[in-house]
Parts: sequence; C-alpha cells; structure tokens
Amino acid sequence: MYILGIETSCDETASAVVLDGRVMASNVVASQIDLHAQYGGVFPELASRAHVEQIAPVVQQAISDAAITPDQIDAIAVTQGPGLVGSLLVGVNYAKGLSLASGKPLIGVNHLEGHIYSLWLTQPFKEPEFPVVVLIVSGGHTELLLMTGYNDYTRLGGTLDDAAGEAFDKVGRLLELPFPGGPNIENAAQMGNPSAFNFPRALRGNHYDFSFSGLKTAVMREVTVQPSAAARRQRGAEKKAQLRADVSINDVAASFQEALAEALVEKTVRAARKHNATEIFMAGGVSANGRLRALMKRESSLPVRYPPLNLCTDNAAMIAAAAYYRHADAIREGTLESDFALDVRALWPLGGDGRR
Repeated sequence: MYILGIETSCDETASAVVLDGRVMASNVVASQIDLHAQYGGVFPELASRAHVEQIAPVVQQAISDAAITPDQIDAIAVTQGPGLVGSLLVGVNYAKGLSLASGKPLIGVNHLEGHIYSLWLTQPFKEPEFPVVVLIVSGGHTELLLMTGYNDYTRLGGTLDDAAGEAFDKVGRLLELPFPGGPNIENAAQMGNPSAFNFPRALRGNHYDFSFSGLKTAVMREVTVQPSAAARRQRGAEKKAQLRADVSINDVAASFQEALAEALVEKTVRAARKHNATEIFMAGGVSANGRLRALMKRESSLPVRYPPLNLCTDNAAMIAAAAYYRHADAIREGTLESDFALDVRALWPLGGDGRR
C-alpha cells in the first residue's frame, strides 16, 4: 500500500511516499531555515506563505521520486495538528483537494504520533514488544508517553513551559549562535566543559513533568550584562542585554546541554522502570543530539531506539507511516472514509484514546 504524506505543521514543507508503513519510496523536504534565521526563530506568517509557494512542487517531486503514478497512491495522509494554524491550513486544504480530485481516502495525522512512527522507517526494523516508553523532544514539544500497542498511548508527563527545542533556540540566541540553536549549541559544547556552570535541573521529584524556562533564565543571568536604569531611560540607548565579553560560549553551551539532557534522561529512565517497559524510544528534532543519545544509553539498562538523523526533524515520511496504521485500523473496524470536514488542530495532545 502506497500512502502519500504531507507535512506543513511548522517551517518544513514536506511530502513523501511510504510503502506499507515501513519503506520510504521518497522523502522530500523544503526547509525554511534560511528564511527564518534572520529572526532567530520561526516567523509564522512567512512560514505560511512559503508553504503556499512550495507545496505543489514538493508533492509532485515526492510522487516522481517514488517512481509511481498518482493512480497508484492508495491514501493521502496529512498533518492535522498540532502546529501553527496558518501552516497547517496550507497542508490540510491541499490534501483535501487531492483527495476530492482522486477519490483516495484522506487521513488526518497527529504530528506527535508521526514522530513516533519515524522509528518504523529505520532499516532493518525490529518489531517492538510493548509496552515502551516514548520521549518526544522537538522544537515545540516535550512529551513522555507510555505506548502499550499500535495507536495506544498514555501521556505520563510533559513540559510545563518551554519545550527542549525552544530552550535550545533561546539559549542559542543568548549566545549569539546561528539559528537553529540545537545543532549549533551541540557543536560548541563539544569544545566546552559541561561542569563549568552548575545550571539547575528543575522539577525534580516523583513525577514526569519538565520545565526548561528556569534553565534558560539561569543561562541569561550568567552570560549577559543587563543595561542600567539610567541607560534604559536615555533616549536611543540600547535596551537589550549584552553578552559578556569574558564568557566562554563553549563552556556555557556544554553546561546547558548537560543540564537539559540530564533532566530528560532521569525522568525517562525512571518512567521506563516504573512501567516495566521493554525499550525506550526517542523521537523529534532534539533526539538528534549526540549527548542526549549517549547519556540515555549510559543510564538505561533497556535498549534505546531513535531515528536516523534525517528523520529526526519534521518530515512527511513519518506522517505517512503513522497513517498506515490508522488506515489499517479503519479498514478492520469498517470506518474508513474521508472526512472532508476535518479541521486543523493547533493544540492536539497525544494520549488517552491514542490521539487526544
């Protein structure tokens, strides 16, 4: 079964064709990093406009790269949420048009669930023995889930403020590193001392929630010089905090990365132990971080799985893979139909009934 996937939840316009939920026939991603780099983060309105410009050629390229005809596609999957409303609307409306024109089933997919199924695209793939604990760490989401079967999730905890990826980007801006912050902080950290600064590991305790806002603030207080009250009152004076001239960016980056990774690893490992998990899954853009991967492997007695680097960030192959199992459930239950009234869901937690 060939499923065409479409992903436009944030700043990547992506399309892919996946065979039987496991094999990528194609995977095309048009990145907007250069567009948003000047702002130090994603500019939502610009992201939406870029999606409008890129989506048709990206989808056509995905079908061409898969060496199939549009008639061979069995279903169309699209990210319905969570994400930026304007960006999501571009993908959902384009997918609706394709579905109406072709008569192929339309499947709305939770973006977080898509990140999980990026692991199903690794080759060779080993079927998991449930339950597994899943840590989703991306630019906009930090979620800890218990997965007890296909499409069956229970939310254990998540961030109460900044997601891990947001913290990387904000600290990257404080250190005057290029956007995105994650890979650039990781590169700087390789030349730094992770014990140089004792940054906080917030929300320690017998629960599975995270908080990274205080960590970001601790970095800001350590590395910046705040303008005086007199300077703020002076007309035309620079009001922003300035990076201290004597600060070691490499040491700060290493210490920040260590604090964030330790918080993620400690709670994930404890959750896996508590719920008798057989494995730990990591997914999302931050799962590409080498220090997080190494620390999770060191601290866990269980196998740890994560996607290849090209599938950690947003892509449409993971959306198509997740849709394959939703499609299979719908066929088995006799509920397969295209819902052309489906709307975008900017906020869409994963857990409970498997989708909400």
